[in-house]
Amino acid sequence: MEWPAIWVTLRLALGTTAILFVLGLPLAYWIAHTRWRGRFLVEAIVALPLILPPTVLGFYILLATGPHSLLGRTYADLAGYLGFSPRLPFTFSGILLASVLYNLPFAVRPFAAAFAGIDRKLIEASWCLGVSRRATFCRILFPLAWPGILTGLVLTFAHTVGEFGVVLMVGGNIPGRTRTLSMSIYDQYQAQEYAAAHHTALALVGFAFVCLCLTYALQKRVLKI
Repeated sequence: MEWPAIWVTLRLALGTTAILFVLGLPLAYWIAHTRWRGRFLVEAIVALPLILPPTVLGFYILLATGPHSLLGRTYADLAGYLGFSPRLPFTFSGILLASVLYNLPFAVRPFAAAFAGIDRKLIEASWCLGVSRRATFCRILFPLAWPGILTGLVLTFAHTVGEFGVVLMVGGNIPGRTRTLSMSIYDQYQAQEYAAAHHTALALVGFAFVCLCLTYALQKRVLKI
């Protein structure tokens, strides 16, 4: 097991999950409750990473964050002012951005399904009693949707651990900075270190199995509720 790669993978998975928890909940709530007819456009954009090859998404993220792009120049100016790295490609910040975009559907779709499954009458009753929208969300919506939200968080974390294509395109394979476990397995295979690759791959298989068991257990709980 390559411990620097494990550390980068865990940082990436935890960071991606935390960001999508903060940004994904409002988006999922809007998708679940908006009456705008063009909602399907937003849903299609959110689900796009499910269909696009990771290399395609990574390629366009690389172009969009390059030093000659508007986003890349804006980030370089802001990062230079704050004392951070002036570029996104081939840095941990770059693969974190790519990971957030790539895992968007794995968080937002379960979140939205959980919010949509809550009886609308409970929300309207809370409003009629004079409870604010924020308090209604915190006291009613979030607790009732929590199993579905947790499912989305588990899927996001597990999927990030196994990422390869989009992270390789945006971050390369720099040991200690952008090298993750999936890249470590590929390098071990290329070097014909089959025993090491087997041990790393077996650990990821076990991790994925545990995450799936947890996800299905949470889904059963949601159905019972």
